[in-house]
Amino acid sequence: MATLVLIDRGGPFPYRKDGTVFQNRERLLPDKPRGYYREYTVPTPGENDRGARRIVTGGNPPEVYYYTADHYRSFRRIDPRR
Repeated sequence: MATLVLIDRGGPFPYRKDGTVFQNRERLLPDKPRGYYREYTVPTPGENDRGARRIVTGGNPPEVYYYTADHYRSFRRIDPRR
């Protein structure tokens, strides 16, 4: 997945919001201090804007990765090495 490669390289990212703090307002991810989570866009075919798909990482450097296909309504943990 191209987004994971960009995260690993530190960019450059195609969207201005990529790499910004994800605040976990939905409280679906484990509770961590502000700034622990960062969000990145996963391009959605057929969308003209960022679409709904994201990868949220935790830690610096990232130690955990989550994917959401529905704009933060649900998450699943992913292994970036796959």
